[in-house]
Amino acid sequence: MSRLFQPLKLRGLTLPNRIAVSPMCQYQAQDGLVNDWHLVHLGGLAQGGAGLVMTEATAVLPEGRISPEDLGLWNLAQAEGLARIVHFIKAQGAVPGIQLAHAGRKASAFAPWRGSGSVLPAAGGWTPVAPSALPFDTGWTVPTALDEAGILAIIEAFMDAARKALAAGFRVIEVHAAHGYLLHQFLSPLSNQRKDAYGGSFENRTRLVRETVSALRNILPEELPLFVRISATDWVEDGWDLDQSVALAAELAALGVDLVDCSSGGLSPHQKIPLGPGYQVPFAARIRAEAGLPTGAVGLITDPHQAEQILAEGSADMVLLARELLRDPRWPLRAAHVLGAEVPWPASYARAAKGSVPLRQALD
Repeated sequence: MSRLFQPLKLRGLTLPNRIAVSPMCQYQAQDGLVNDWHLVHLGGLAQGGAGLVMTEATAVLPEGRISPEDLGLWNLAQAEGLARIVHFIKAQGAVPGIQLAHAGRKASAFAPWRGSGSVLPAAGGWTPVAPSALPFDTGWTVPTALDEAGILAIIEAFMDAARKALAAGFRVIEVHAAHGYLLHQFLSPLSNQRKDAYGGSFENRTRLVRETVSALRNILPEELPLFVRISATDWVEDGWDLDQSVALAAELAALGVDLVDCSSGGLSPHQKIPLGPGYQVPFAARIRAEAGLPTGAVGLITDPHQAEQILAEGSADMVLLARELLRDPRWPLRAAHVLGAEVPWPASYARAAKGSVPLRQALD
């Protein structure tokens, strides 16, 4: 049987297969609220056969949004809107997951097609917060360095958002500690120059991630899994790196984290990333082997055989797809055909399943 289409059990939750929709910002929200775009986007991906469908990075505070058009979960109206999408995802046989996030110094940014840098307060933006008063790059607002009270308030915001997510029906919660956003900013010595208990040593720089994870693990029911997404390396000399990621992952396992979602980069504009198919898979493989907990592999995974090999060789327990699913939202159904797996199609589409061929083969 195909490894890609074997169920994955994490605590008391069983995912129907090992394909997950990676969180992808859509820049379509207003005041953090979902709308028809999000229902069609996430609902369509659930119809396509992925076992786990994750929301985009969902901010725990208004000032934690990556852009003014990002989703949020700091009030009941936002939770109610998400609950409708959760219901639809479940009805397709997929598991709904949410990524909770705070963008830190990379908050109040333009949507990619509108420009780069910070959206100023006069244009609907705000002054972001960060571990230290260091902007992400030229053209970005200098953030306000958080004091200890501000740090504790952010942990409380993650807790409040997690409670709302559970009430909305989400079954997986992922903490976003990657891609240069707030928790990653605390991890990396390039962005964290604090002299207090949250800066300096590895223990201090990882403190906020550990405290956030511990707080959420205490909130989540025992049967539901908790994920953490990390950037395994900054791809910059003297930054956060794979050795530190392995050490952090081992601590996260002890705190009750069930899977580490292994991405990379995003902290510095000076990063040099050797892009190529599956270029981040070795991070997932090493963390899985040395930290002793399940991992997810992400990054230029596009081919069903490639995804199958990642799992078969023991490099990861799950693959997360992003842009490939934007190109081909039915990729999981196509992958099942390619790999000879039997998977259910939506009843209304079932007549198309018989005699189906891989999309790219049909286009040749």
